[in-house]
Amino acid sequence: MSIKNLARVGGVLYLAVAVAGGFSEYVRTSNTVAGDPAATAANVAGHSTLFQVAFAADLADLPLFLAVGIILYVVLRPVNAPVALAMLVLNAVSVPVQALNMLSHAGALLVATNGSFGVGGPAAALFLLDMHRIGYLIAQIFFGLFLLPLGYLVFRSGSFPKPLGLILMAGAAGYVAGVAASFAGSGLESSVATFFGLIGGLAELAFLLWLVIKGVRAQGEPRWTA
Repeated sequence: MSIKNLARVGGVLYLAVAVAGGFSEYVRTSNTVAGDPAATAANVAGHSTLFQVAFAADLADLPLFLAVGIILYVVLRPVNAPVALAMLVLNAVSVPVQALNMLSHAGALLVATNGSFGVGGPAAALFLLDMHRIGYLIAQIFFGLFLLPLGYLVFRSGSFPKPLGLILMAGAAGYVAGVAASFAGSGLESSVATFFGLIGGLAELAFLLWLVIKGVRAQGEPRWTA
């Protein structure tokens, strides 16, 4: 497979990660009622099948995101091997963090749908969903920092437009700033964090769409200089 086509495969996998992950996060957030354990547990129980699908989608995300990191490492290693390795390590570290965090998702589903947990079930369901949100923020540190060496490699490669690399590095800063804002806020939440997260999300979207549509510069094609 040519490097150009390999990059496009990476873009398709990255897109699948974004769609599946976005769906799962929407399922959790749209059914969580802040400060109301009973309503949250009722939502989870009433949409138990949807929560199971979201759980499966997030689990599928994990090997797909790791595959994206490996593909990008292969594509960008010739630019700077140590930086490419740092990018891959940050990608790989985020995967087990996210995998362990899925236990909170599964636990919320179990306590909301299993009557044997008694009156404490609703409170436990909301608590576990809050724990998942915090775990997601911890993982975001790593998959946010992953964009920093990626952006540098994209900027230096000549196989992508240089502004795309700058956008990715700005996305890394956005994700990390969002985590900092959340952990500094009351209840480990912050409305400002949503803005910072949007910067990171848009940066990833721009890059993965470029991969899917354009791939990378093929041998013999002119280098991107701007």
